[in-house]
Amino acid sequence: MSGHPEVTERADLSALLPRVEKLLSEVERAFRGRRETVELALVTLFAGGHVLLEDLPGTGKTTLATALARALDLSFRRIQFTSDLLPSDITGVSVLDGSTGEFAFKPGPLFAHVVLADEINRSTPRTQSSLLEAMNEGHVTVDHRSWPLPRPFLVIATQNPAELHGTYPLPESQLDRFLMRLDIGHPPAEVEMAVIRDFAFRHAVEGVAPVLDGPGLLDLQRGIDKVHVSERVLAYLHALLQATRDSERLAYGLSTRAGIHLYRAAKAMALVRGREYVLPDDLRAIFVPVCAHRLVPRAGSGRERDVRWIAGELAGSVPVPV
Repeated sequence: MSGHPEVTERADLSALLPRVEKLLSEVERAFRGRRETVELALVTLFAGGHVLLEDLPGTGKTTLATALARALDLSFRRIQFTSDLLPSDITGVSVLDGSTGEFAFKPGPLFAHVVLADEINRSTPRTQSSLLEAMNEGHVTVDHRSWPLPRPFLVIATQNPAELHGTYPLPESQLDRFLMRLDIGHPPAEVEMAVIRDFAFRHAVEGVAPVLDGPGLLDLQRGIDKVHVSERVLAYLHALLQATRDSERLAYGLSTRAGIHLYRAAKAMALVRGREYVLPDDLRAIFVPVCAHRLVPRAGSGRERDVRWIAGELAGSVPVPV
């Protein structure tokens, strides 16, 4: 068997699958009733991307981020974005060391494995850009010197779609830095009633136990490269891209980079669902979260939520390969 590298790769990938299910179950101890959201958050993490949560306050955004960090045994920092937040407040600054007379770098809260950027649209474009640059480059630059961020590195940004006064909406070019945009939504009625009734459950995140560490997560991120995508499924992915480009309701369609993100996310979804190969259903499950925030409707086509509806309709119009 040692003479067949592909056999070894499949064996290694099979060993990772039980760890994914254990991770899902542990996060759900604190974030109950919304398994699909947890799956999509893990897809983002395994694909090496970042996620934008867009929903009203009190829907569990902080709970999800904290539970992920605890289950992965990773460092976690929360940054409250405000209009007076400066780039140096998140990246860090150089301070004078009185004992040596030299400047030393003091890392900011961005130097954590999981960063919750709360209400990102309340900060100025300059601060937003410093965060988004760090997400894209994997490092920050202070005083002309580059400082690498920890690996793995995940940004979970939030924004409130209902309050627009005093906000700075992210432009399309910056929204593209996020692998997914998700709506948290409310849990099923029976779960929500249990949460309301059981006050102690509000601290359930403290009971989330580590099931994976940083090196283990990096193994999973490398593992998605071993997930198989057939030529038919790849052709289906391209047909989805082309459907957005041909649509008369959109100002422009998805880019090749969006296709790369969709490809990696589909492989990560297969891994989360316990498979070593991608099915068309994996692509359909992630198409709207990965692609809707990258689409721009033509004038008069409605608001952003209508773009999600358009994206879903386009995905349903493309024939699924057998």
